[in-house]
This record gives sequence, structure tokens and C-alpha cells, in this order.
Amino acid sequence: MNGGRIATEKKLLDWAEEAEQRGAGEILFTSMNHDGTKAGFANEINAVLSSNLSIPIIASGGAGEMSHFYDAFTEGKADAALAASIFHFGEIGIGELKAYLREREIPVRI
Repeated sequence: MNGGRIATEKKLLDWAEEAEQRGAGEILFTSMNHDGTKAGFANEINAVLSSNLSIPIIASGGAGEMSHFYDAFTEGKADAALAASIFHFGEIGIGELKAYLREREIPVRI
């Protein structure tokens, strides 16, 4: 409703752990600081989430080039990654990205 503009008492990892305990099957984490920047995903915090939770982490927010996806899987330990505008505006083709990742031994469905 407020798009992250109002601070809360909850810390990210505490909230993610609570969500997992309540039955969440995965966490879609969009970094408000990275979203729309095309400067890369929030790999450091994605890695923290991935290391502390047993459910999949989906990285979102910040993709601008193919290497950002590779980094999300290797540095950020994400189980999946998503983007919107780079695909909508044809900056990166989905097939092209999948081939790039597959060449780097990141499992993808072709």
C-alpha cells in the first residue's frame, strides 16, 4: 500500500523467517534501492536470505544486463531472478539470456 515508504519495526531477515514459519513457499525479494536502476540485484542481502532460509529466494529489482542475472545466482545465491523493463523494451532477449546463463553452467529451461 505504501510501497516501502513507511519504516516499520521489523527487520528483513526476521520478517522473512516469520514468513517461512507461517508457510511461505518462497520469498520474492525486490530491493527498493535497486529496483529500476539497472545496476544489478541486491546480491548481498539475497545471499543472506538464501543462507538463512530453507525456501527459494527470487531476486527482483535492478537487472540491466545479462551479467546481473549470473551474479544473482552465483553471488546472491538466488534460486530464480526476474526482470521486467529490460524484456519489455527488448534490451535483452529471453532466449539470449537463457543461452548466456546456460553457457555459464547456470541451469535454465530452454
